[in-house]
Amino acid sequence: MRFRFIEDRRVDYPVRIMCEVLDVSRAGYYAWRSRPESARSAENRELLADIQQIHSDNRGRYGSPRIHVELKAQGRGVSRGRVERLMRRHGIHAIMARPRRARTTDSRHGHPISPNLIERDFVAAAAAPWSVPVAGRPSEHAA
Repeated sequence: MRFRFIEDRRVDYPVRIMCEVLDVSRAGYYAWRSRPESARSAENRELLADIQQIHSDNRGRYGSPRIHVELKAQGRGVSRGRVERLMRRHGIHAIMARPRRARTTDSRHGHPISPNLIERDFVAAAAAPWSVPVAGRPSEHAA
């Protein structure tokens, strides 16, 4: 990571100063630059391109489980964890559907309202003398 940081900013700052600040040797940095890309990182780069292609083909709806299934169908033998890790590292994630909300009754309409055929009255009666006092306060009816 330190060498990658130096590589990305070597146009802006001298390599010698960045190596001193990051406490790495210049020889180590230049040896890192001269090494060829590892087989794993080259494979990850190719895999990432495939992941991005599958993700865009499905309009961003596929997450790591579905992308993993697609890769298996294409004959790519990679683990789901590796797909997850690459997606997380590169900020690729599925577009989630918004949660469905319950729709309550819409009372603002001009449609006729059904008549009250049962004619029940749902108004509460006054407190009875046998009711329990609230929060320890004595009621009017307590003796």
